[in-house]
Amino acid sequence: MNRSYFSAITLAVAALVAGHAMAADASAAKTREQVKAELAEAIRTGDFVVNSETQQKANELNPGLYPAKSAAQGKTREQVKAELAEALRTGDFVVNGETHQKANEVNPGLYPAKSAAQGKTREQVKAELAEALRTGNIMADGETGLKLNQLYPQRYNRNI
Repeated sequence: MNRSYFSAITLAVAALVAGHAMAADASAAKTREQVKAELAEAIRTGDFVVNSETQQKANELNPGLYPAKSAAQGKTREQVKAELAEALRTGDFVVNGETHQKANEVNPGLYPAKSAAQGKTREQVKAELAEALRTGNIMADGETGLKLNQLYPQRYNRNI
């Protein structure tokens, strides 16, 4: 009986300490005034859960009782016009809603060609491949995701 009583006390103390340890999150330490301010703001905006089953907030349940959330700042009329002019010039707008093809894909001859990004030369690619083969910096297989120098470290010099 004494041993089970001691175990129960030990368990209770451990649960109490663990609860305080979780509640005392150093990154979220707030003063009483900060918590009161957050609560007042949540009540003012309706940003608190009123239905625990659906997790619906008060401002979602009764939106007319709370101030509307401010919309994100959009683009100016001039910015939208400039984007439209650029899209019309380059054919970067959808002309077929089913296939989502753009005008420059349907009639590429009517629009300026897109500039291709400058890539590496054949010699640069060959040099990179030779270096990767020499150091074992190539995927060994697709299953493990390991490189050859990770699977067979004895075959490749680590001091390169």
